[in-house]
Amino acid sequence: MESRPGSQHGISTVASRRQARYEEIAGHLRGLISTAGPGDRLPSDAELCEQFGVSRMTARQAVQVLVAEGLVERKRGVGTFVAARRVPRLLGSPLSFTESMRARGMVAASRLIGRGEIEPSPDEREALGLGAGTKAYLLERLRLADGTPMAIERAVIPVSLVMSLTDDIESGSLHSAFEHAGHYPTKAMAEVTARSARKRDRDLLQLPAGGVLLEEKRTIWDQRDQPMERTVTSYVADRYSFEAMLFRGQDGPRE
Repeated sequence: MESRPGSQHGISTVASRRQARYEEIAGHLRGLISTAGPGDRLPSDAELCEQFGVSRMTARQAVQVLVAEGLVERKRGVGTFVAARRVPRLLGSPLSFTESMRARGMVAASRLIGRGEIEPSPDEREALGLGAGTKAYLLERLRLADGTPMAIERAVIPVSLVMSLTDDIESGSLHSAFEHAGHYPTKAMAEVTARSARKRDRDLLQLPAGGVLLEEKRTIWDQRDQPMERTVTSYVADRYSFEAMLFRGQDGPRE
């Protein structure tokens, strides 16, 4: 079956025109987002159709581009809204929460949830090199950035190390307290998994039902290779993104 002369060219021209239109709309929305705040409502598909004189398919395509970029979120039957800014975190970084937030121009704060001596779990005991029957110190805090709850941090520390600290570790930076006592966070090992937020998590982090957390289990050692803390931090998934720096092995290319 022969194709009509020029028919393919006509189809590609229409596709190019549609692409140019949805890119134009996406650019317009990015401009609105740049001056808006998280949770602000954006024009609906119908409003975009009327403003730009395009089909609903083209308007929806433009919004989907921004959804894929993590800039907006769509709520069925409600509308399109500016997404919360995700805070990047380097996986396994020994940087404290306070340092990470300060580096991004945000103000870090803490709210004490729990503290005191505990019987460490087998995992915590192994990570910290604690002998049988040795107690550990628990410091559990809600971590906030610019007033927004970001994570629940459960830090387990050797009691002997806590006894050497002179700084306030309940509301201040735990790592600053370590450094003032001569222990510098130098090396970290971490793993991250995802889980559903429990009721306590949702209450503390102001999450809706069905909220998801990224849970980072991390062990940090000081400059003398002594374990300082075993921490489990539960981050709000849509407020964080994890980054990793990867290196190729030193064995050379494989055959």
